[in-house]
Amino acid sequence: MSEGKPIRTALYNEHVSLEANIVDFHGFELPIWYSNIKAEHLACRSGAGLFDVSHMGSFRFSGDSVKQWLEGIATQKVTSINATRCAYTHFLDDDGHLIDDMIFAVVSEREILGVPNASMIGVMWDWFSSKLPDDGSITLENLSDATSIMALQGPKAKNLLTSILSDENHVGRFRWKQIESNPLDITGWIQGTGYTGEAGYEIFVPNDQAATLWRALIDAGATPIGLGARDTLRLEKGYLLSGVDFCWPPLQEDDSDGFLTRDSWETNVPFGVDLEHEFVGKQRVISHSESDEKLWGIKYVERGPLPRPGKDVTDLNGNLIGRLSSGAPAPSLDNVGVGMGYISGVSEGDEVLIVASARKSVKAVIVRPPFI
Repeated sequence: MSEGKPIRTALYNEHVSLEANIVDFHGFELPIWYSNIKAEHLACRSGAGLFDVSHMGSFRFSGDSVKQWLEGIATQKVTSINATRCAYTHFLDDDGHLIDDMIFAVVSEREILGVPNASMIGVMWDWFSSKLPDDGSITLENLSDATSIMALQGPKAKNLLTSILSDENHVGRFRWKQIESNPLDITGWIQGTGYTGEAGYEIFVPNDQAATLWRALIDAGATPIGLGARDTLRLEKGYLLSGVDFCWPPLQEDDSDGFLTRDSWETNVPFGVDLEHEFVGKQRVISHSESDEKLWGIKYVERGPLPRPGKDVTDLNGNLIGRLSSGAPAPSLDNVGVGMGYISGVSEGDEVLIVASARKSVKAVIVRPPFI
């Protein structure tokens, strides 16, 4: 998707009017920041941040046995998720390699909505299509091009949302609902989900309604937030980033050493994986021993060059035990360095060294995210 001219979301002109610093992100022109990353990050943690996440995809799965079908290719036990609930899952290939992760919403017993990651829309469309039953009993629809998505996140998100769309359109954490009648005549659906760890919503609307809702939320006091703070917010909560913390082998560079080829056990995610059902790729997930590499958090305990993706992790004697996949200063922790990486032979509380530069290794402690 990044080849050719970048795509502009329905909110592009709103970003320009706010003087955003716009970049090409996976083939979409999106704001990296409006003011600065730290200020936007802290505004989300203390108030209400508004994100244009229209680069994310939107799929609809439907059919009488849709929950059973999706369960067979998902690490989540989909049949245990009742209507109007949302859940997180991984999708593995036939060899057990993680292709992508996704939040999905069970609308009814015969309809599910899913949100694939931005750069993975085409990949996941092909994957799901390849797994459809031959009898046509399951239908797959791509709603991405017609749908704008806004994320409203933070402790003040509920007050802002209800002031604009009315109390009836509040939805609880990991819940889904159709948007009901409201003063702006906004339609679509809303989920109590997000990528910041804060309470809030993801709002799915037709493209021609996006600017109206965006302006109303900004006027009500929401802070526009770009991709830069979106990344530091998710890192503080230990959320995986597709293509950064894992990458499906066919999408990796030719000279890749395969470091990001992972499965659900290795990502060490404490939710979204249920081994009490059969799913594509399960055999690799259950094949590991505790000595294998898996994802851990690290937090600096001394000053030094900040942790960055690709930096080696050693024990205190200098023996290589892993590598970082994500790393950045944590604005909520006075910019202390935090990161995540695949590390072997460690437990929470162990001290390690991050080889932050050719001249400096920085002491850090092993943490099980979230960091805040």
